[in-house]
Amino acid sequence: MKARELQSMNKTELENKVGELKAELFNLRFQLATGQLQNTMVITSTKRDIARCMTILRQQQQN
Repeated sequence: MKARELQSMNKTELENKVGELKAELFNLRFQLATGQLQNTMVITSTKRDIARCMTILRQQQQN
């Protein structure tokens, strides 16, 4: 996910996106624990997407 795409979203869309990403991260961790996850890099990229969303939310709050 690109930062430019996230910057065009409003606050509620970003908050919903963070919720979706956190749910996806939970599922990925569950798959990792049960041995079903093949590509563990997906967890890292999901964490980074959450961080991007949170950063943009914070920037919008400061403005």
